[in-house]
Amino acid sequence: MNRGFYTIMAAQFFSSLADNALFFVAIDLLTSMNAPASLTPLLKLSFVLFYVLLAAFVGAFADALPKGRVMFIANLIKIGGCLLIFADVHPLAAYAVVGFGAAVYSPAKYGILTELLPPEKLVAANGWIEGLTVSSIIFGTVLGGLLVAKRTSVYLLGIDVPFIDTGINTPTEAALCVVVVIYVAATLFNLRIPLTGAVYHHQERNPVRMIADFANCSATLWKDKLGQISLAVTTLFWGAGATLQLIVLKWAEKSLGMPYEKATSLVGVVAVGIALGAAASARLIPLRKSLTVIPLGIAMGLIVMSMTLVTSVAFAYPLLILIGVLSGFFVVPMNALLQHRGHVLMSAGHSIAVQNFNENLSILTMLAVYAIMISMNLDLNVIILLFGFSVAGTMWLIKRKHAANQAEHDSLALIGEHKH
Repeated sequence: MNRGFYTIMAAQFFSSLADNALFFVAIDLLTSMNAPASLTPLLKLSFVLFYVLLAAFVGAFADALPKGRVMFIANLIKIGGCLLIFADVHPLAAYAVVGFGAAVYSPAKYGILTELLPPEKLVAANGWIEGLTVSSIIFGTVLGGLLVAKRTSVYLLGIDVPFIDTGINTPTEAALCVVVVIYVAATLFNLRIPLTGAVYHHQERNPVRMIADFANCSATLWKDKLGQISLAVTTLFWGAGATLQLIVLKWAEKSLGMPYEKATSLVGVVAVGIALGAAASARLIPLRKSLTVIPLGIAMGLIVMSMTLVTSVAFAYPLLILIGVLSGFFVVPMNALLQHRGHVLMSAGHSIAVQNFNENLSILTMLAVYAIMISMNLDLNVIILLFGFSVAGTMWLIKRKHAANQAEHDSLALIGEHKH
């Protein structure tokens, strides 16, 4: 692990920290606007929309320029999204612009790992990246809760700049200033990311051909016996994770009687578990053993269903940590395997773009279903049971598919092969 890798981690940490803090500030802003409850999942949905819409183009863009420069441009777009809220643009539209920046950022931040490190270090590198990303979720969640708290707002608004009228007069504007400063810190780290020396062939600029090229890359990864399993698992994980984040907030309010600014801490507790699971997985699971963790996904779905039995904060914390540990332990090897197969079969940026498209399409679908269930006033316990059962059932089907693949051919022999 060289200095360039740690610079990438620092840039990723601050960018993700700001993304997560901004999410909770935006939820609080919607609440203050007396927006309907169904808009909360739509906020997350607006963020991931561009991951799907731009999937055919961001991979080519990430491969056309040095990855550090792409990440720098993406963070400038995120800052622009924050500034739109200052201009009284609706939070859904402004957060969508931030999501646009995140969609541009993602292929570069993951693609650079395969350029910088050999395959045998990808699980460990992903453990570091996922652990750090989850740490940023924890701190971003806590920071978001603090920024919307009345005491913090009073303190921030009380800060005066001599002889300058900042024009910052509301709690939301004060919170956004903190978020923008964090994005600026991430942007400064982007400037220090080294060149990896990786140069890809001339990138296609015709939109129709780019879409066709993306479709070909997507088909290639789904047909690959290892790529299809790891892509299916990570697709399910990210869709489930985004939905679980909102379910936990609602569960804390309905079942545990916690106010919003304290309920955000429970989302942080899940993230603590993910960080622990990711760290353990990075140490214990080599790339060749990555597929042995699939049963943990089934266990996670079943354990989520037990949330319906918990009405005490004392039991809620260990339960959420356990769910997080199982999630982190099985997603890191799957993510590393998917990156490896993508790098072998195509370029780094294109493979991450395919991954982002599928994962965020899953997020869009699951959040849309959740928003519909909320608008139908479906009982929260019913939603949790349906959610847990669908996760466990889908993971069981993926496990069956992998067993069928192995019966035809030893696909595990493909792990570690060189780029085609």
